[in-house]
Formats: sequence, structure tokens, C-alpha cells
Amino acid sequence: MHPKHCILVKRHFMNATIVDLRYRMKHVLRAIDRGETVTVLYRGKEKAVLMPVPSAPDSGAPKTEDQSLFGLWKDRDDMNDPASYIRNLRLPRRVPAQPSVKKLRHTRKPK
Repeated sequence: MHPKHCILVKRHFMNATIVDLRYRMKHVLRAIDRGETVTVLYRGKEKAVLMPVPSAPDSGAPKTEDQSLFGLWKDRDDMNDPASYIRNLRLPRRVPAQPSVKKLRHTRKPK
């Protein structure tokens, strides 16, 4: 079979105009997700080729325990119960009570 007529060869290439990129980007990204190479055309001439990024192996992903900030607050006593710590952070600020004007009048001693 000649490669020109092979379905698999045609399936892996897509042409997209600038208008397609503007109005149908979702379709272009879906084609890239399927592993297709997208050729961008501007006024009928090739301007760019969009290719899928090869997937990286999963073994290279950093583990949480290996991060430098993991366990940063493990020695703090107020962080023993994170739920109550966050609950206390979310409480409204308490403004110290100031005596009202009526209370000030009654607390003054007459001269």
C-alpha cells in the first residue's frame, strides 16, 4: 500500500488556518491530544507545526517527602490539631471593649 493512501498516515496530520486557531482551538488541541501533528497555515502557506509533547516517565515526579518545606512546622505545639488552628485563624478579630459614654458619666466623681 502506498503511504499516500494509508489511513494511519493521513490521520496523524492536520492542517489548521489562523481562523481555525482563533475559533476552533478546542478541536486543534483535541487533535494534538490524540497525537496528531498540526500544521498552521497562513494565507495557504505553512507557518508553524504544532506537535504533541512527549510524555515524561512517572518516576521523575518529586515526592512530597522530598520537598524542602515538607514538615516545616512539625515542631510547633499549636499545629497539633490543624483543623482547630485554621478555625481559630478564621475567627473575627476581637476589638477591646471601650467604655461607653454613659458609663463614663457615672464613673466620674463630682467635684
